[in-house]
Amino acid sequence: MNTERNEYGKRVAVIGCGAAGMMAAVTAGEAGAKVTVYERNPFAGKKLRITGKGRCNVTNNCTPQEVMEAVSGNPKFLYGVLSRFTPADTMAWFENAGVPLKTERGRRVFPVSDKAADVQAAMVKRMRECGVNVKYNARVSSVEECDEGIRVNLENTSGLYDAVIIATGGVSYPGTGSTGDGHKMLASLGVKITELKPSLVPVVTKENLYDLSGLTLKNVRLTVTHNGDTVYTEQGEMLLTHFGVSGPLVLTASANMQKYPVDSYRMAIDFKPALSEEELDKRLLADFARYSARDFINSLGDLLPVKLIPYVVKQTGIEPHKKTGEITKEERHRLLETLKGYPLTPKAFRPIDEAIITSGGVEIKEINPKTMELKNHPGIFVCGEIIDIDAYTGGYNLQLAFSTAVAAGKSAAEW
Repeated sequence: MNTERNEYGKRVAVIGCGAAGMMAAVTAGEAGAKVTVYERNPFAGKKLRITGKGRCNVTNNCTPQEVMEAVSGNPKFLYGVLSRFTPADTMAWFENAGVPLKTERGRRVFPVSDKAADVQAAMVKRMRECGVNVKYNARVSSVEECDEGIRVNLENTSGLYDAVIIATGGVSYPGTGSTGDGHKMLASLGVKITELKPSLVPVVTKENLYDLSGLTLKNVRLTVTHNGDTVYTEQGEMLLTHFGVSGPLVLTASANMQKYPVDSYRMAIDFKPALSEEELDKRLLADFARYSARDFINSLGDLLPVKLIPYVVKQTGIEPHKKTGEITKEERHRLLETLKGYPLTPKAFRPIDEAIITSGGVEIKEINPKTMELKNHPGIFVCGEIIDIDAYTGGYNLQLAFSTAVAAGKSAAEW
């Protein structure tokens, strides 16, 4: 077996060349380390290029505290790294790297070009400027601790390093190379890995919404409850699909549905969140007076998308062809309740390979929160999605990747 060894400078290996891996490599390189990156794909940042529907929501223009509030799992663990590399630092980093940024609705930060490829290219360029050596089509099989340092093993070769940063991501989007390799390497060393589950993922419902597939609901409020207690409620946009529901509201809701079995939660859609029940009732009275001679099912076009009307009518239990002028007060109240809380029953999450991120990963108790070094494995660091941390949509997860990567890169170079 051929063994590579660098004879000069601090030797740091980074396994994985995604967002976290590239940021860790650049940080270690800037700190004077001799950095080698191993990437199983033929190019860097494969998942990054498709992030944000190809636009790449690089961060959220907010404070570190607000990032922590958007973290659905283990936010306190991130306090130090977020304080040392903030969203403002991320924005400055990319601006300095030649990627002009803009802030959109929800404080989401995108490149002005709306091209994720520009973000990826800037990071690759910075690695090159820092002298980082990237080995593509290189799949690492294991990491070994030995007297001379830490050995990184591939199929036909190995490399010996002073420190190793594992940034292989989670198990979502396996087509981008995120297949859990890093978790397996660490588990073989005795590192505890918490259960890997999908997060920021569409939800399958018991209700058949097949005929509504592709319908986007804008400015609605989605509320998720468990045993009557509200675990999530937010106004925004969602998508109805052949299997259930998706879209921004649902993806964020899924991150709040990790504690209990998914089928123990309940969802409700408020189609008219801008109107109070009293205001909506007045609106219904006015519409019913205007369309009193119409069948009930033909009187709701001013309120709802046409495709949605039969589903709402069925939920009310009102006879569809009853004349609107004959609707009773009790029936009108049932319609009001349906419009303000259309019920859905979650059945399952979609497969993890459809999830935006992975919930679960390296147990945070195994990690030094300041340096990202594994407490029981000196010289081995982790960063990004491989850790048991995840947040809502809005650029927060990339910020976590960058903040943990900067800590890991700096600490590995100084180790």
